[in-house]
Amino acid sequence: MKHLAKSILLAILIAASFSSHISANDAKTVKVFILAGQSNMEGKASNALLDHQATDPKTKDLFAHLRKDDKWIVREDVFIKFLNRSGGLTIGYGSPNKTGAELEFGNAMGNHFEEPVLLIKAAWGGHSLYQKFRSPSAGFPAEDVLKKELEQAQKRVENNNTKNKKNDPLPTMEQIKSVYGSSYRNMMAEVEETYKNYETMYPALKGKKLELAGFVWFQGFNDMFGDQAPGEYESNMKHFINDVRKDLKAPKLPFVIGALGQNGSKPAAGGMLKVRDAQLAMNDVPEFKGNVKTIRTDVLADKEAERLFPDWQKHFEEWKKVGSDRPYHYLGSAIWFNRIGKGFGDSMLELLQAKAPNVSNP
Repeated sequence: MKHLAKSILLAILIAASFSSHISANDAKTVKVFILAGQSNMEGKASNALLDHQATDPKTKDLFAHLRKDDKWIVREDVFIKFLNRSGGLTIGYGSPNKTGAELEFGNAMGNHFEEPVLLIKAAWGGHSLYQKFRSPSAGFPAEDVLKKELEQAQKRVENNNTKNKKNDPLPTMEQIKSVYGSSYRNMMAEVEETYKNYETMYPALKGKKLELAGFVWFQGFNDMFGDQAPGEYESNMKHFINDVRKDLKAPKLPFVIGALGQNGSKPAAGGMLKVRDAQLAMNDVPEFKGNVKTIRTDVLADKEAERLFPDWQKHFEEWKKVGSDRPYHYLGSAIWFNRIGKGFGDSMLELLQAKAPNVSNP
């Protein structure tokens, strides 16, 4: 009798163990994260650089968790959509032949959740929060600002017509205004299109419900310039967060922001400092407490890439083993981008553990 009781107890414990560790295939929901911004959210670390550093004895340990049998892992539980590309998460989901922060961020989410994870990236280089990513509640800039912009645009067309003996029509105020918020609308369209077609894009997710879990914002470079954008950034960022949450029906959606950090080990100044401070100010907004977190990216700098960048052309063979782009793209450093991705992941998990995210169906 005692033996039978022990057998029943063991069976119950085994069943409980299996039920508490569901596989991605058995899960009924999918954790969705939106990654949005401009060129640095696209990702600018060369895949060739990742390939080198993943096999270089000096750096390979930093990439070992992303590889198996001397190849890059393609996750079967983390999926990604970046404009016209989709599949299991691996390198190469940045700009063409490049990788960004999504690699480490997605791996952090995949390692944390038993449910499968879907990343939706919406990123376009050179798009400011002041103009193209401007969200609905921010409204338009002042009429005098728009009027000046229209006059400048018309003058450019007039000069081009004169120079090239053309007769192109002059821009209208309606056309000027149509640019404002265009990337915000395109971002929402990317989310809607993915929600509509995810079962076709990812057969492994067929029959599962998408659950919006978080948002990552990595942007700001183009807002460093001009008379209006730097000073408006803080206000525009608040509007953006509130509008995203409203449009996606997720009032407390966790928001992680990567503050401008292309200055690296040097002090930030000018427009960069203004935008960075505006981004960091989100940490002090009372209604964002516990659901928004801005992290600094300059403190994650790749010191070796910084050391070699000056006069890189004079020692190109050495330089290409640590970097692949200019300072405004974080030197195209795979190590720097991976550190940023991990920082995003750590911060997102901190917010998620502080308060459960809202479920949403855009």
